[in-house]
Amino acid sequence: MRISRIGALALLGSLAMGGALWAFAQSAEGVPTVAAIPALPAVAVPGSPAETRLSFSPVVRKAAPAVVNIYTKTFVQQRLHPFAGDPLFDEIFRRRFGRPPTARGEQNSLGSGVIVDPSGIVLTNAHVVGGADEITVALADRREFPAKILISDEASDLAVIRIQDAPALPALEFGDSDALEPGDLVLAIGNPFGVGQTVTSGIVSAVMRANDDGQVYVQTDAAVNPGNSGGALVDMQGRLVGVNSAILSRSGGFQGIGFAIPANLARRAVEAAAAGARRLEQPWGGIAIEPLTAAQAARLGLGEAPTGVSLIRLHPESPFGRAGLKAGDVILSLDGLDVHDEPSARYRFQAKPIGTPAQVVYLRDGERRSAAVERDAAPKAGAPRLVEIDGRTPLSGMVVVELTPALAASIGLSEAEAGVVVQDEGYGPGARLGLRAGDLLIDVNGRRIGAAEDLARALEEAPALWRITARRGERTLEFQARMR
Repeated sequence: MRISRIGALALLGSLAMGGALWAFAQSAEGVPTVAAIPALPAVAVPGSPAETRLSFSPVVRKAAPAVVNIYTKTFVQQRLHPFAGDPLFDEIFRRRFGRPPTARGEQNSLGSGVIVDPSGIVLTNAHVVGGADEITVALADRREFPAKILISDEASDLAVIRIQDAPALPALEFGDSDALEPGDLVLAIGNPFGVGQTVTSGIVSAVMRANDDGQVYVQTDAAVNPGNSGGALVDMQGRLVGVNSAILSRSGGFQGIGFAIPANLARRAVEAAAAGARRLEQPWGGIAIEPLTAAQAARLGLGEAPTGVSLIRLHPESPFGRAGLKAGDVILSLDGLDVHDEPSARYRFQAKPIGTPAQVVYLRDGERRSAAVERDAAPKAGAPRLVEIDGRTPLSGMVVVELTPALAASIGLSEAEAGVVVQDEGYGPGARLGLRAGDLLIDVNGRRIGAAEDLARALEEAPALWRITARRGERTLEFQARMR
C-alpha cells in the first residue's frame, strides 16, 4: 500500500511499544499504517572506575623517557669598549689594563630532543644546537651527559647529536608520517620555557603544510611553545611522527598552530649521520612545476578536484628528463603518493635518500605512464664565475654569473634554471635598458644562452638592433636596443 507525499509528512505522533519506536501515518486510501523504527542499542552503564577513565598515560609512559632536554653554550667575544677592534686603541688598552678590550661571553639556550637509537643518537632541530660549543643532554630521569653534533642542516632545520659515554638508553621508533591524516590524535612532548618535561595533546590539523621557503610540515593544535623545539610529536602507538619545530603566533606564545618536521624526512638525517655524512644532502630534481587548476584537471579527465602538477621546465641535467619526462607532462604521484603542489612534490622526492629511484606516474596526451626517476645529487660545480661585460654592447657595465643549482636556490630561482644571471646591473646601458640583478638571460639576438660561453659569442655580434630576452620570476621580458 503506497503512502502519499502528504500522508508521509503528516506524522501524528510516536509511541514506545515493546522497545521500538512506532510512527503513524495516513495512507492514500485513508487507512492508518504503522512503520516500525528499529530499537536503539542498549546503553551499558560503566561498572568500574577504570571503565570511565580515558587517559593518554600508557602512551606517555612509553614515549616520554626518550624525550630529552638540551642545554647549549656558545662562547662569543664581547666588546668592552666602543673602540674595541681598532689596532691603536687595542694596544693602548692592553698596555694600561694588561688585557685586550674584549672578553669571552657566554650565550645559553635550551630546547628538546628525541633519542632514536639506544646508543645515544638524538634527533633535534638545527636551530636548537646551532654552532654551540658545549651541548648537555638531560634525560627524563635527570641524568646529564655531554653530546657532540654529528649533522646540523639549516635547510631542513634538522640536527643529529650523539650522547657521549651513555649506557643503553630508551629510544622512540619512527612512525610513518605519510600515513597521518587530519584528525589523528597526537601528543607533543618537550621542555617549554624550561619548566621541565611537559605533555600536551591535540590532533593533526593538516599535512603537507608548506612555509614560504617550501619546507613541508605536519600542522598540529597540540600546544607547543619556546623550548619545545626538537621535541617529539608522537601518535597513539607512541611512535615518532614529527619533530616539533615552529609555531605561528602574533604574541610569541602558542595560539593553536604548531608545526613539526615529518618523521620520514627526519629519519633521513639519522640515516645520513649513521653513514658518516656531515650534512644532509637532498636529492635534486631539476624541474619547475605548477599545480593544476580545477579547469585544467577537468580537461585532462582528472575530475573536478585538481590533483597533480604540471612540468613547466626541466634543467638540461634533470633526472626526470633522463627518465623520459618533458615539459607539458603532468606528474600525478611519486612513490604511490599523490602530489598537489610544488612543496608536496619536492617533499615526496626528498623523503628518500640519493640513489633510491622514485616511481613516478604521469600523464601525457591523456595517457597514464610511469617511469623510475633516479634521485641524484645536484650537479657539482665550482665557485660561481663572475664576468664583467665590457665593449660596445647593450649589456656593457653589467656583472653576470653562470648559474649553478646552489646559486639558483640562494637567489630564489627554480632548480630547473640553467644559464647566465645578472649579478649587478651596474650603471651602463644594461641598467638603462631595464635589466635588474637576478634576471636570467634567456636569449640574445636569437642565440640561446645556456652558459657564459654562449653569451660571449652572442656579444661578439654587432647587429643594428639588439634583441634580448630575460626571465624575471615567472615573467618573460623582451628588450630591444640600438647601438650607435
